[in-house]
Amino acid sequence: MISRHQLKPYSFVALAILACALAAACSRANSQKNASANAAAANATPEAVTVTTAAAIVRDVPQFVEATGSLAADEQTDVAPNVSGRVASVSVDLGSYVQKGAALVRLDPADARLRLQQLEAQAQQAQSAVRQAEEKIGLRPGQQFDPTRVAEVASAKASLDLADKQLRRFDKLIESGDVSRAQYDQQRAQRDQLQQQYEAQLAAARQNYAGIATARAAAAAAEAQVAQARKAIADTNVYAPISGYVADRPADVGEYVTTASKIATIVRTNPLRLRIDIPEQYITLVQAGQTVAVTTSAYADRAFNGRVARISPNVTAASRTLTVEAEVENGQGLLKPGQFATVRIQMSKPQPAVLVPATAVRVQEASSHVFVIREGRAEDRVVQTGQTEGGLVEIKTGLREGEIVATSNLEQLKDGAAVRQ
Repeated sequence: MISRHQLKPYSFVALAILACALAAACSRANSQKNASANAAAANATPEAVTVTTAAAIVRDVPQFVEATGSLAADEQTDVAPNVSGRVASVSVDLGSYVQKGAALVRLDPADARLRLQQLEAQAQQAQSAVRQAEEKIGLRPGQQFDPTRVAEVASAKASLDLADKQLRRFDKLIESGDVSRAQYDQQRAQRDQLQQQYEAQLAAARQNYAGIATARAAAAAAEAQVAQARKAIADTNVYAPISGYVADRPADVGEYVTTASKIATIVRTNPLRLRIDIPEQYITLVQAGQTVAVTTSAYADRAFNGRVARISPNVTAASRTLTVEAEVENGQGLLKPGQFATVRIQMSKPQPAVLVPATAVRVQEASSHVFVIREGRAEDRVVQTGQTEGGLVEIKTGLREGEIVATSNLEQLKDGAAVRQ
């Protein structure tokens, strides 16, 4: 007979085996339950995405050549003084509008006035030298020079003429024997001496006149220096060379400036210039005088009018583009030089184009996509976009007229997704 103490270890083993069997059964039941749930989830229909839709339409739209560039002033000038000096007063500041000829800066004219006084004194001395030289030969102001009118020359000429007359009389007397050969030779020698005196006086008169010419040239140079000194005084007032806005004004009162110093920069902002590069394939479509529309980020909802003003005669070899310069009206001064702008050059004839709402286009990884709705499903389609027209976008390739596209909840859609319109 086996006692109660001998049966106890075998009972524990049996209980352990029974527990393991029950755990295995439960695990199999749970696995079957999970598999059934997964199968049910896989067979369930995914929930449809609610979207709004629109049909692709075809409409004649204006054709544009679009490019970007920076606005520049129609004219810009850095103003520098014509003379050196210390700034006495400044009449403008940054942003001031000035008319052509308006005063910008005044320099201290004290040094220029002293210089003028000195040169005027020198000019007076030069004029006195001219008058003295003229009086020396008896030449009156404005009178033409004639050496025979000089007193010394005229006296020598009279003596020579008298000697010539006397010599001719002696020519007749020597033939008749009324005068001797010695008397005739004496008269002839006297006449030759007077001839030499006359020629010497004539040369002296001409030399004196040359001195007058030199004195007159010196006086003219002195007068030119006086005129230049007077201009230097006038140049101490610096005026605006063009009408426009002051874009920079580095000069301050008390500063010493030279002719190389910039005292102000003036820009004319109406019209503005916009230089753009047109791709080579469009160069036949661009002509001077064509209308352009310019937009900027500062005025995204407004277009500014302009026209093609200048076209480069050659295509840039490196980029194969044609440089075009447009003039943009800026009468209200809203646009500023240096702003980045987008310009559209309008072509002469509108062309038909496929259009969809801008909300239907999704840009992903540098490509444009639309979701075409077909039989309750979304089809992800890559398209090539063109210009915008109001709230519509041109679709150049990838979409046909009449196809339905989703216009909302695009971020919830994927290719093949169920949709509910």
